[in-house]
Amino acid sequence: MKIKSIKQIKSLKGKRVLLRVDFNVPLGKDFKVGQREDYRIERALPTIKYLIRRGAKIIIMAHLGRPNGKVVENLRLDPVAIRLSQLLKKDVYKSDEILGRGVEVKIKEIKNGDVIILENIRFSHQEEIGNKKFAQQLAKLADLYVNDAFAVCHRDHASVSTIQDYLSSYGGLLLEDEIENLSKIFVSPKRPLVVIIGGVKISTKIKVIKRFLKISDKVLLGGALANTVLVSQGIAVGKSVIELKMLSEIKKIKLTDNKLVVPVDGVMAKSLAAKTGRTDALADIKKDEFILDVGPDTIKLYEYILKTAGTVVWNGPMGLMETPFFARATNQLIRILSKSRAKTIVGGGDTVTAIRALEFENKFSFISTGGGAMLEFLEGKKLPGLKKIINK
Repeated sequence: MKIKSIKQIKSLKGKRVLLRVDFNVPLGKDFKVGQREDYRIERALPTIKYLIRRGAKIIIMAHLGRPNGKVVENLRLDPVAIRLSQLLKKDVYKSDEILGRGVEVKIKEIKNGDVIILENIRFSHQEEIGNKKFAQQLAKLADLYVNDAFAVCHRDHASVSTIQDYLSSYGGLLLEDEIENLSKIFVSPKRPLVVIIGGVKISTKIKVIKRFLKISDKVLLGGALANTVLVSQGIAVGKSVIELKMLSEIKKIKLTDNKLVVPVDGVMAKSLAAKTGRTDALADIKKDEFILDVGPDTIKLYEYILKTAGTVVWNGPMGLMETPFFARATNQLIRILSKSRAKTIVGGGDTVTAIRALEFENKFSFISTGGGAMLEFLEGKKLPGLKKIINK
C-alpha cells in the first residue's frame, strides 16, 4: 500500500502547508510537557523539519484532551508549542484561535520555514462531526494539506478527513512509515508470524483476532479480553470481567492446529483495587476472585512460542497496568521481545507506555503511534484519514 507522500511534491518553498499532527500528550501538574511525555511530538519532528528545510510555511493543527467542543483553559496548546519550540530549537508561533481574521494575519506574517500552531482544534464542536463548512474555512488558510497524525486517521473529523475534499492532500513521513510497516505484516512477513492481543474488551479486537487467525501462525491472548474466550471454552474465571454478548460470536470461530493460545494460569485478587495477589492455575481460581494478570507459566509458554517467531505483532497489555504488581507479565513480555531477533511491531497506548517506562523503545523494530487506528488498519478497514492519500 503506497501513499501520496510529501516527498513527491516538487517544490514546497513559500507554500502554506496545513499539517495535522497528533500532539495529544499528557501534561504535568505544572501544565508543562515533560521530556518523557513528548513522544508524540518527537515522532512528528521529521516531517516538520522536512517542511522547514524546504521553505514551507507550516500551519499545525492538533488536539489535546477531550474538551467536547468547548474552550477549556487547561487544554490550550501553549505548553505543546513551548515544547515543540524547544525540540526544534527555533521559535514556534502560537495562535489563541483556530479561525478568524487574527489567524489569517498571523499566517500572512510568517516567513518561509516558520511554524505556527493553531489553538486546540477540538475547541470547535464542528471538528468531531466533520463539518464541511468548518473544513472549508480551514482549507482557505493553506495551499495544501498534510496528514501526519496516524493515531486519529480512524476519525471522520473535519481536520482529518473532510478537509481532504478541499485541498490537495499528502501523507507526512510518520504516516508513510506507519502505513509501510503495518502493510508489510500482510505481504510476505517473515514466519512464523505470531500475534499477541491484550487489553480489556474482546468486542473491540475480535475482528483483528479473526483476521489473524486466518493468516498468522499463532495468536496469543492476554488481559481481560482473554476471560471471555476462556469462559467460551468452559473455563472458570471467578468474578473476572467478561463480555457475555460476545460468547456466541467467539464460539463460532473455527479453531485448527491450536492456533489460538489462551492463558493457563493467572494472578488473582479479590478486588480490582488490590495492590497484590496470588498466582495459581486457572482451574483453581476461587469464585470471589478476579484474574488481574497472566501468570508465569503463561509467560513461559508464550516465550517458548516467541523464540522461533520471525515476525511479532503486539497490541494491548497482559494485565491491569495501573497497578505495578499486575503489570509484571506485560513487563516480562517487553523484556522477552526486546531480545528477540524477530521483526517486532507494537502499538496501543498502554503497551507503548510500558515500553517507554522501561526505556526499551530502541529494542523494537517499529512502534506504532496508533491504538484504535492501528487496530482498524489491521482489521482491513478503510480509514477516513487516508481517503485521498492512499494511491489507488
